[in-house]
Amino acid sequence: MEKNSRIYVAGHTGLAGSAIKRKLESLGYRNLIGCRHDELDLTDQAATRQFFQRQQPQYVFLAAAVVGGIQANSRYPARFIRDNLAIQTNVLHEAWRCGVKRALFLGSSCIYPKMAPQPLKETYLLSDYLEPTNRPYAVAKIAGIEMCWSYNRQHHTGFLAAMPTNLYGPGDNYDLETSHVLPALVRKFHEARINGDSRVVVWGSGNPRREFMHSEDMADACVFLMNLPDVEFQSLLGGDETETGAYDPPVVNIGTGKDLTIKDLAQMIKDVVEFDGDIVFDPSRPDGTPRKLLDSSKLTALGWKSRLSLNDGLEMVYENFYMNYDQR
Repeated sequence: MEKNSRIYVAGHTGLAGSAIKRKLESLGYRNLIGCRHDELDLTDQAATRQFFQRQQPQYVFLAAAVVGGIQANSRYPARFIRDNLAIQTNVLHEAWRCGVKRALFLGSSCIYPKMAPQPLKETYLLSDYLEPTNRPYAVAKIAGIEMCWSYNRQHHTGFLAAMPTNLYGPGDNYDLETSHVLPALVRKFHEARINGDSRVVVWGSGNPRREFMHSEDMADACVFLMNLPDVEFQSLLGGDETETGAYDPPVVNIGTGKDLTIKDLAQMIKDVVEFDGDIVFDPSRPDGTPRKLLDSSKLTALGWKSRLSLNDGLEMVYENFYMNYDQR
């Protein structure tokens, strides 16, 4: 990407999209395109088409999505599948229509089967049953991957799907009804400390293992992928299985290579927040997938590696949360 390339970051106000936008700005990209949800509803096909016709982006980072934790996925399954299917269908189709050079579609590690071998390789996609608590969201993201693959085959587009592990960072969602586990725990421990509570209740057994990446690391990986030389980028776009016989989806995992239990995560956040009470686990609440650790060897072989440790990242995110959280 040239410094004056027209680059559209869809979802630029969200956790992932805002990190990508900040990364591009820090590198000197001067022609960034962004549009808030109240200005453009990407589930609206006609509005999305008009936007692309007017803006004519050359590169697209598709980070716009409806996201949430176990509770949100369980409560709003229809919204999670409908809105995400609509967003990615409209954006990717219009990217093809206006001749976008490269597009990066952001998915999630939940696309992989619940009981798949660990760590999760890109080729494990569609190899078994999905985790039921987030299946609507996962199916939508899998459809997005297949759309990238199909458009690459039929229209020779440069659509690549990146699958980040669990993200956290500035701009995260701290709503206890809809957030993911890490920001939810940050808020719970913070409020417990402020209120002088004696304990914090954590959903589930605490035994599932998860991998976490700071959004700034993820953004660095995404920009790295979009700036790969043509030969390397083309090699990631997926082959035609009907001709080669090889299952080669256009997917690249983005992870740290390290995971930990929810129990250990809770203890780390407790220490960072400096909460003095007890941690109590509620096994009546769902655990979700037992383990989700990405195999990111494809990305590391290209020359990229995560740099920020979880402990350093938690210190950064709690400082940001503390400075911006309304304590009234």
